[in-house]
Amino acid sequence: MKPLPPGPLTLAQIQEYVSKMELERGFADSTTVDQALKLAEETGEVCKAVRKSASLSMDPNSRVGELGAELADVLIYVASIANREDIDLGQALRDKELVNEQRTWH
Repeated sequence: MKPLPPGPLTLAQIQEYVSKMELERGFADSTTVDQALKLAEETGEVCKAVRKSASLSMDPNSRVGELGAELADVLIYVASIANREDIDLGQALRDKELVNEQRTWH
């Protein structure tokens, strides 16, 4: 698989990369439900990594990855779910922010 280009990536580039990566690695047949459950698991791993970086107590037998790697896993699963549901994450973010701009944040 062609490596990601250096520098900042757009959401569209991330979604395209994840789509190709899943085909190459044999994950393309996973369902949206499968990917959503994996996303939830990865989110838990992000929380563990935050606990570790904040020096909070944790199970000494618990395996904890680095925060950046765990966040990358979350991003991959978010892109994967969006791809399965034909959602353009860039447009979804724009649309959601139009709604959020009308909210009161107090």
